[in-house]
Amino acid sequence: MSPVSMIGRTDLGAVKAAIHRKLIHKLNLDRVTEASREEVRREVGSILEALVVGESTPMNLQERERLVQEVLDEVFGLGPLEPLLADPTVADILVNTYKHVYIERKGLLERTSVQFRDDAHLMAIIDRIVSAVGRRVDESSPMVDARLADGSRVNAIIPPLAIDGPCLSIRRFGHNRLMAEDLLDNHSMTPAMLELLQGCVKARLNILISGGTGAGKTTFLNVLSSYISNRERVVTIEDAAELQFNQEHVVRLETRPPNIEGKGSIQQRQLVINALRMRPDRIIVGEVRGEEALDMLQAMNTGHDGSLTTIHANSPRDALSRLETMVAMSNLNLPENAIRRQIASALDVVIQVSRMSDGTRKVVSIAEITGMEGDVVTMQDIFVFRKRGIRENGEVLGDFLPTGIRPKFSERLLVTGIQLPMSMFEVPRER
Repeated sequence: MSPVSMIGRTDLGAVKAAIHRKLIHKLNLDRVTEASREEVRREVGSILEALVVGESTPMNLQERERLVQEVLDEVFGLGPLEPLLADPTVADILVNTYKHVYIERKGLLERTSVQFRDDAHLMAIIDRIVSAVGRRVDESSPMVDARLADGSRVNAIIPPLAIDGPCLSIRRFGHNRLMAEDLLDNHSMTPAMLELLQGCVKARLNILISGGTGAGKTTFLNVLSSYISNRERVVTIEDAAELQFNQEHVVRLETRPPNIEGKGSIQQRQLVINALRMRPDRIIVGEVRGEEALDMLQAMNTGHDGSLTTIHANSPRDALSRLETMVAMSNLNLPENAIRRQIASALDVVIQVSRMSDGTRKVVSIAEITGMEGDVVTMQDIFVFRKRGIRENGEVLGDFLPTGIRPKFSERLLVTGIQLPMSMFEVPRER
């Protein structure tokens, strides 16, 4: 009796591994890459049937179908991750070595039963992902950012940096792009806040979206981008392309890591400088992380109004401090006061987004930058989220409230034909 035939029905791992190896030998890989998935499924099914009979392996129809699907996932997809990628409710997939796979669903983490065979199996899947976008990961370059075909963002880190084994993080971007109405339905903001931000985008104000990891910055940037006119030329700049714009006139630029000799890298700063020569109406930087912040601010100050970007920070004030630090990374030895004046002159609005303890995402602040007082950049909140407590089921309670301040940029909106009602900014009376 063969080793495969001794495996029980419920443990298909060894069966799949053994039959998978034999399938690879029998399949004409050059041909199947050109054939449709259904044709390949039929061929795999017939080969599998012969292998199962030859091995005298007791498997029912459901188990065979499952094995066919898993083999197809191994050959053409991302193996054990395919069922998770097919689930629209999964937001993040976090692989902590081959043994442990977690997902985020509705803002909360949960462990799955998914596993890889070993480190080599996980490495093969990582290689398949990064090679598809012309990148590599090995001991000389053990960290890499990439993306999937659906735009999902991928980060992989392997030994020797990852001590216990390869780790993979996938930030999902669903096939159905979130719209503004979805944010209202999810209670991420109010209609008045949305109306205000819609006006800010149409009036070409420069907007900075701030938030922590997983707070929904990119999703919110995508929503705001939907209000950009089709008549404008938009240039996007990202480390790993993930923005999803529906406009007709969009040029997408992406950084490039160094080659195997450590040369040829293209950083965000170089792309921002190049974008200025491309006659953009708006420049969208997916996330400012370093010295490109200076070039972004200069672009905003030299006629490229309506630019948008995101930054990792826990509050609007922290966002400005981080921006100041990033500008200092350009090594131009600019005085602090000059940097702050650049920031105050370039930016109009800072939006703070946050992930609550119950997993929901909310716009917790919309603040206007009003100028300078001495050496300090001045800001004023227009809308804020006031947390009131937590229900027994963990749901966060709170209210979105106007502060009673009518923003100074209302005049700019009015010039472009956007008139906001005064009632929008009135503080509600306590009952």
